[in-house]
Amino acid sequence: MKLLADILVALIAVLHVWILVLEMFLWTKPLGLKTFRQSREAAEASRVLAANQGLYNGFLAAGLAWGLISGDGAIKLFFVACVLVAGVYGGLTAKRSILYVQGLPALLALLALLAVR
Repeated sequence: MKLLADILVALIAVLHVWILVLEMFLWTKPLGLKTFRQSREAAEASRVLAANQGLYNGFLAAGLAWGLISGDGAIKLFFVACVLVAGVYGGLTAKRSILYVQGLPALLALLALLAVR
């Protein structure tokens, strides 16, 4: 179960690195426009906010990586819980798919981490 939990945590970390790239570097590019379903004008107007969001996603990825590298279950639990809260909030306030893309993997990882304890 520990291996499964660590794999889930690693996948979530990689996902958040990808979100960082999308929000910080590809927001106004064709892939970013398509991914977030927005016009070039809307993307340009929100570019700085998106980069800020991307940076926060990078911090989540860094925290998850820290937990994996250190082997500290409490660190992994904390950052997975942060991702879960962000996924639920984003799913309820911004776009329902965030609940499934971020929230569901975080919930599964959280359950796996709790099963290891």
